[in-house]
Amino acid sequence: MRSALFVDFDNVYSGLRRLDPAVAERFAFQPINWIRWLTDSLVAPPHAPEGAKRRLLVRRCYLNPQAYQRFRPAFNRAGFEIIDCPPMTSEGKTSTDIHMVLDVVDLLQHEVHYDEFIVFSADADFTPLLRKLRRSDRRTTVLAVGFPSAAYQASADLLIDQDNFVRFGLGFAEPELPVASVPTPTARPSADVIKDVKVLITKCVAESPKPVALSSLASKALKEVEGLDAANWAGFGGFKRLVETIQLPKLMVDWNAGAVLDPIRHAASAQKAEAHVDEVALDTVLEKVALLVQNELDQAGRPVPCARLAKLILDRYGELAADWGGKGSFRAFLDELNLGELKVSWENGGGHVFDSQARATLLDSPPVIRTPDWGQQAHLFPIIQQIHAATGMPLISPREMQGLLGALVAEVDGQPFALSDTGKRVRDRCREAGLGVSRADVSYVLKGILIAGHEFASGNDHVSALSGRFIESMRVICAGEQMVLDDATLDSLREWSSGAVI
Repeated sequence: MRSALFVDFDNVYSGLRRLDPAVAERFAFQPINWIRWLTDSLVAPPHAPEGAKRRLLVRRCYLNPQAYQRFRPAFNRAGFEIIDCPPMTSEGKTSTDIHMVLDVVDLLQHEVHYDEFIVFSADADFTPLLRKLRRSDRRTTVLAVGFPSAAYQASADLLIDQDNFVRFGLGFAEPELPVASVPTPTARPSADVIKDVKVLITKCVAESPKPVALSSLASKALKEVEGLDAANWAGFGGFKRLVETIQLPKLMVDWNAGAVLDPIRHAASAQKAEAHVDEVALDTVLEKVALLVQNELDQAGRPVPCARLAKLILDRYGELAADWGGKGSFRAFLDELNLGELKVSWENGGGHVFDSQARATLLDSPPVIRTPDWGQQAHLFPIIQQIHAATGMPLISPREMQGLLGALVAEVDGQPFALSDTGKRVRDRCREAGLGVSRADVSYVLKGILIAGHEFASGNDHVSALSGRFIESMRVICAGEQMVLDDATLDSLREWSSGAVI
């Protein structure tokens, strides 16, 4: 897949810096690492050719040399063309957006057909450009740090998840280290993941007196191979496709038996592996999986990410791990699963399952979820739901929101704030307290607090202050979506987030 990458450096760097300076510095000083993640691990946008892999034929970085000259060498080493965009007005406005638009339009007319245009910017001014690319039948992938407008998000074929970019693209999945002490990337390239899968398969088969079930190998790989996940399998979409690419010269893969064997030590005509699912048993498993998905959606009270569902399903039904019931990939498996009124949308990234009776379409009409039991604070649900529909703000109960902020206060009281690590530990605290708060919920709230200007460890880390910052962030975001929050609505937000009743 021929791709062209356009990086609005000022926009991305400043957005990341508001969230965590260490994250911004790594983005600026180590572009080679996230470029590798972009080409090796990030899924292709919808409607891309099956199994498409990116070739970054164009890499352009638009940078203000007066402010960010120190980052130029790193992007030079990563193979970028650097377009200087110095300030053109007394207010410091640069011409980055014009440069980018002209360059994109120029490539549209180029003799080389570019399949995908990747834009790193949260500037909603690029919305018409994304729509033009869509009309020209080109795929668009966007990284927008912060809270991009709904129209901008909807105009992209694939919206890169900010948390995944920070955790895997920039390598903040592990405990944070000073940037200067990290000589190699902590994010795992697909090549390393594939190598570890090969080592694991070889070891398991060598130690087994009989053929090893593919489903058993898949489940074991998910648990033991760092960087491997059930949703995309190192970019191959399924365990079967991953295994097909691995060279196993001394072993044999018997897809009919559902096993990997050593032809010398094991019988060539191996019996079906014990963990293999026959057609009769598969029907029963599929019914149970559909019920599991329905129960998860009921408990969440909102659309559920497909990545979470993939992990839940394999935790419960590991026998599906080998090739997702013969479908080859989780996406194909879920698309053909009988979910009744539930629907799957793969727009804007990893996909979600939602209730088709609750909304007409995922993009044209925001979710209208069944009313959960919020007890004495049930009167808050309509307004929280309305803001959620306009902005994507977490649709969680007052108890969960207040518990999240309480866990955040307790966490930063004990150790310094670091975006990725703090978010994970806050999520873990919430789980220990029995709160249905996801990592995405925590990340959204943290971004809102930081973008509103809060500085942790400044002596103001208490629930009411954090609540105030988050509400201010929501007020600004809602204004951008033409939704003005009046005093009564702001009071409802305070009651929801901190328990304060005016």
